[in-house]
Amino acid sequence: MRGITLYFVRHGETDWNAERRYQGQTDIPLNEKGRSQSRRNGEALREHLTALRDADFIASPLNRARETMEILRTCLALDPRAYRIDQRLIELSYGAWEGQLQADLPRIDPDGLAARKKDPYRWRPEGGESYADLLNRTIDWLATIERDTVIASHGGVSRCLRAHLLDLAPDSIPHLESPQDKVLILRKGSMAWV
Repeated sequence: MRGITLYFVRHGETDWNAERRYQGQTDIPLNEKGRSQSRRNGEALREHLTALRDADFIASPLNRARETMEILRTCLALDPRAYRIDQRLIELSYGAWEGQLQADLPRIDPDGLAARKKDPYRWRPEGGESYADLLNRTIDWLATIERDTVIASHGGVSRCLRAHLLDLAPDSIPHLESPQDKVLILRKGSMAWV
């Protein structure tokens, strides 16, 4: 991984993001704000166009990440569909929580919410994944990267990449920010938002 730069873009906003509804692996499309955020991020990547000439482009299989990647590539004057998909870049599965509003969880699943509060890194919702699971999946994917890479994926994947590459405590992963209107430039031991 030394010497390789990752240009990570979290997908733009969806209606479920705006509603604060757990999305996970449910395939919800971008909304207009999300498309605007993706265009903004594509314009930010234009400043790195020379460095991206030989980069790989990889997206999560979910449509919100794929549409984000296609918008990015259009902004870079590249063929919008000339990128790869990798299943390992899919978002954390929230299992039974997917589709639920955050505000409803104290009523719907108070025990799950209490367990998550106790150990947000290792907690796994019914039928879902923990951040520990996602970190392992992300590290497996990262081991396959051989050159600079532009990634369109999800907040959980971004958090796990940062924790691993910046040597952060795994317990910090659930608490890391993950904006939809910034590009994360990440190398082993360093990061910057643009």
